[in-house]
Amino acid sequence: MSEPERIRRIVHVDMDAFFASVEQRDNPDLRGQPVAVGGIQRGVVAAASYEARRFGVRSAMPSMRAKRLCPDLIFVKPRFEVYKSVSQQIRAIFADYTPLIEPLSLDEAYLDLTDYLDGRTATRIAQEIRARIREVTGLTASAGVSYNKFLAKLASDQRKPDGLFVIPPEAGAEFVQSLPIGRFHGVGPATAARMESHGILTGADLARQSLEFLTARFGKSGTYYWNIARGIDTREVKPDRIRKSIGAENTFFDDLRDIGAAHAELAPLADKVWRHAVASGKAGRTVTLKVKYGDFRQMTRAKSLPRPVASRDEMLEIARELLEPVFADPHGVRLLGITLSALEAAGAETAPRQLGLFDQA
Repeated sequence: MSEPERIRRIVHVDMDAFFASVEQRDNPDLRGQPVAVGGIQRGVVAAASYEARRFGVRSAMPSMRAKRLCPDLIFVKPRFEVYKSVSQQIRAIFADYTPLIEPLSLDEAYLDLTDYLDGRTATRIAQEIRARIREVTGLTASAGVSYNKFLAKLASDQRKPDGLFVIPPEAGAEFVQSLPIGRFHGVGPATAARMESHGILTGADLARQSLEFLTARFGKSGTYYWNIARGIDTREVKPDRIRKSIGAENTFFDDLRDIGAAHAELAPLADKVWRHAVASGKAGRTVTLKVKYGDFRQMTRAKSLPRPVASRDEMLEIARELLEPVFADPHGVRLLGITLSALEAAGAETAPRQLGLFDQA
């Protein structure tokens, strides 16, 4: 007789508006005010306080648009060394509870508590962690508790800011089916649009699709989508993972044949890559462009600098330069991708003048 499947206890901890909250903590004049971390001159919002979000200000938004939405918005220059220092304090707290810690960025991480409960529940430990973060750093964190990584991350979004939410095993599949497809981590805007074109608007719609249907339309990712629609995620929490590159790509419904349109499509890819680089505290020296043509031929072109790429705009400019000589093709362009590699820790001297994007929940 086989043993019953072991139920894991996974916690996802996510700091609340991390960059902006640090600035409000350190400057009493900013408390209660709409704050954006980033630069107003040709920049983007890297983080927005909750007061700013009430006006519709969000990370990844052009700074000038944010100022129009919220005329009283206060822009603050980023202090990456401070954010890294606070992040190290938070990770030291995590280490008191489990060695299985998988950081995703400066402000969030997965923790596997399965073998480290010591007679407590994962929910109780998550409460203790949040209380200690507040005591040590003066900041608030939200946490999600569940039996896998996918659901734990979804749960941490449920009661932000300063909240805790639990999805038990018996409720996992039902919880997923109630969500709009755009809420699924791992389903980006382009994939969500493709799913919606097939009538897949919610988790319930996704669960109704066969594995064959999903793999035929979404390739290897189809198996992942089939599983998460049923609350299944077997990925392990992997501590000390070494990231060698940061990339993003997009496959288009209609093949691109206009260079101007292709240049425009590179911008959101640069946004995504730079956002993750900033959030991970990384800088990179090599920009790689990936192009897949309408007949499925694929090529890459790369450019390396003697120093880290200075900004999102510089990375985008390099990608566009790499695209120019290889764009023209009778079959059109089916896919574009940008990757930043030769990574190293971003120091204060390499922090971007025009701040990259930072997804703050």
